[in-house]
Amino acid sequence: MIQGIAVLGSTGSIGEQTLNVVRNYPEHYRIECLTSNNRWERLVAQAKELQPDSVVIANKALYPLVKDALKDEPIKVYAGEESLSQIVSGDSIDVVVNALVGYAGLAPTLSSLEAKKKLALANKESLVVAGDLVMQLSAQNSAPIIPIDSEHSAIFQCLVGEHSPIYKILLTASGGPFRNTPIDGFEDITVEQALNHPNWVMGAKITIDSATMLNKGFEAIEAKWLFDVTAEQIEIVVHPQSVIHSMVEFDDGAIKAQLGVPDMHLPIQYALTFPYRMPLHQPRFSFKDYSELTFAEPNLECFPALRLALESLERGGSSCCTLNAANEVAVQAFLDKKIGFTDISKVLEYALSNSDWSAKSTQSEYAICDAQGREIANNYIK
Repeated sequence: MIQGIAVLGSTGSIGEQTLNVVRNYPEHYRIECLTSNNRWERLVAQAKELQPDSVVIANKALYPLVKDALKDEPIKVYAGEESLSQIVSGDSIDVVVNALVGYAGLAPTLSSLEAKKKLALANKESLVVAGDLVMQLSAQNSAPIIPIDSEHSAIFQCLVGEHSPIYKILLTASGGPFRNTPIDGFEDITVEQALNHPNWVMGAKITIDSATMLNKGFEAIEAKWLFDVTAEQIEIVVHPQSVIHSMVEFDDGAIKAQLGVPDMHLPIQYALTFPYRMPLHQPRFSFKDYSELTFAEPNLECFPALRLALESLERGGSSCCTLNAANEVAVQAFLDKKIGFTDISKVLEYALSNSDWSAKSTQSEYAICDAQGREIANNYIK
């Protein structure tokens, strides 16, 4: 049976690689919907090639351009973020790949689960902001969530076939471009340096998050919800080679690891094909290319954003939502060269210290928390 796929954020890095996987197996997958925020020309090119039923351009101002470019194609064109949530419930869609960046991915995640779709999730903010709501909806609607992040895909793969509880998750981190930078060198870090990740090619937002190591903190929060573990059961291990994508330790002391080259095609394809594996024509890992694999603890003094994420994980409630909101504001300000690299963590700490906190929230209350976190962060930057 051919599965219909909606790719939310099809013009980003994960979206483009998802389309590569789909192109390899036209007998198994059909693209039903593509979406983009601002890259309308790329969206149009994808639509003309893959002929989906519909496309969504989230930026409403760009709707006329997309509509005109596709006027001769049998493709429906929608606009606005609300359309992202509506489109995923279509009867022809079996799998939703959420490759959106940031808080904007939460509403489509919830809508996908409400519609009982299989969700291939790359939007970590959905779980960071509202992991309790996401996992509750998944369980209520028997809607599976298959992680796309390489680390969580690795953990997921290590757990397949296991019937024993998790003793510990070993979440690996490359350490980013500043793993060996002395603490007095962080003040002078430039945008260009922060965007130069040593192992992975990613979008600007996640690359900066990797440079501050907040991304690893977000992944720890994700892991708590996806795998039903406590903060104490998650250990972050700096592994610069990015070969071991993560590990799981069991009660008997056995540790299972998933290895592979630093490439996202494998976790994307596995999310689509699970529980089966299919041939993947990408570079393969070879031990002869790696003379050593090294491991270390993260330096929380050099990476205070990671420390704040781990503290938010322990505290729970709305603090993770506030952290994410403030970070989205701070990272954009850094990319715009309005603040320095070390100011990012200062914005986060200020927002966490000056925001309201609740132990449990509804979707609307998380929206209020998100807005408050952004306002506090913007005021601090000003």
